[in-house]
Formats: sequence, C-alpha cells, structure tokens
Amino acid sequence: MQSSKPIIEVKNLEKKYDSADVLKDINGVVNQGQVICVIGPSGAGKSTFLRCLNLLEKPTSGTVLFEGTDLVSLKTNELTTLRERMGMVFQSFNLFPNMTVIENLKLAPVRVKHMSDADATKKATELLERVGLAEKADVYPSSLSGGQQQRVAIARALAMDPEVMLFDEPTSALDPEMVGEVLAVMKELADEGMTMVVVTHEMGFAREVADEVWFMADGYILEKNEPNELFNNPQNDRAKDFIGKIINA
Repeated sequence: MQSSKPIIEVKNLEKKYDSADVLKDINGVVNQGQVICVIGPSGAGKSTFLRCLNLLEKPTSGTVLFEGTDLVSLKTNELTTLRERMGMVFQSFNLFPNMTVIENLKLAPVRVKHMSDADATKKATELLERVGLAEKADVYPSSLSGGQQQRVAIARALAMDPEVMLFDEPTSALDPEMVGEVLAVMKELADEGMTMVVVTHEMGFAREVADEVWFMADGYILEKNEPNELFNNPQNDRAKDFIGKIINA
C-alpha cells in the first residue's frame, strides 16, 4: 500500500563525466509502496540516475536521502550496510555461472547477513517458488533461458529483504517472448506493495503498474505525472514528441 512516507529523496542531483553533464538538477521523491517508472530516449541519463540512487555512481553534487540518511556523505562501510536494503536488478543477469541457482540466492544472505544455511535454503526455495522456478533450484544458470535468469536475479535481490527494488531496463536484453514472464513477476511485486523504481522501455508496463511516470531527456526530468495523464496528455514538448513516436510506431 502506497503511503506518503518518503523512502528516497533526491535533491539537486548532478552528475558530470569530464565536461559532459549527464544529470542536471534532478529532484524527486519516492514514497513507501510507490512504483516509479522512468522513461525517455536512449542517452537521457536514466540508468545513471538509477545508479546514483544507491551510489553505484557517485553524484558530482546534490543529495540522495534514503529514509532520511544522506548516502553521499556516508563512509564506504556505512554505505554498504545501507545498500543491503536496496535491491538492484540490471539489464544483464550477473549470476555466478559456477554456482547453482539456489547457491546464487543463498550466497549474500549467508555471507552478508550471516544467515544459517538451513534458513537461507528455506528462504531461497520460497523465493524460487515465488518467481515460478522452484524446479530449477539445482541447475546452473547456463541451462536457463534469459527470462528465467532474470527471474532468478530478481529472486536473488529479494533474498536480502530489500525495502526498495531498483530495476535498470530488466527486459532490454531479453527475446520478446521472454519479456512477459519477467514483467509478470515485477507486477506481482508491485501489487504486494514493494517500493520500486524502474527504468524501462516497456510502456505498457509503465502505464499499467506505475503510480507515477518520470520522463527524462537530455539529463533532466522534464515531466512527472500519473501514467494516463502523461501518456494521453503530456505537457512537455520533448515528452509529446517521444510519446507520439511510440504510440505511432
């Protein structure tokens, strides 16, 4: 259930690479239980923005607050502890190929949270069932389809009991017929009240699942609105052009 309690607050966020301004004066709030979908053309800065939320990319300036704590000011060990509460799913699955599916899920809870092997196995089994892959526990990632690997990656992120899930174009590396199975898992998470920030090109998902859609272009967030309003009646000219091309494609 969405609340008005902010989990992530971004203030005056900027990111530069040498002389290139990738993010420019980004501001936004993600509330508990809210699903934010970030859309926009390639090169808009969407993935960089997402990676700044858990400081995989360090902002050049500005503030990223997670439950009131400024991540930018934290020491490395403090940041590592806080990152455990923010699950991240990338375009590439990043599973360990030399470990079985269930071993991939158990690794962080055992090593980082010092969970017992029995408890980690129980949790991993429950999560694999949740993403529809209980029968794949003892196989290696190479035997899975792309969609299955991405569902395992989602389950692995969930194994740490995150308060927020960050998704960086999680379906962009998948064959079209595999996209739906991953989006179905993400939709279920949203329905269960998981706070999510999703960079995506899947406009149907954004329209159906997001509480708010943020349109990014040229390093700025140019428009924020609830999905039907943004897709049906965009106010920003750049957003109008982008959405018009998608609808007429």
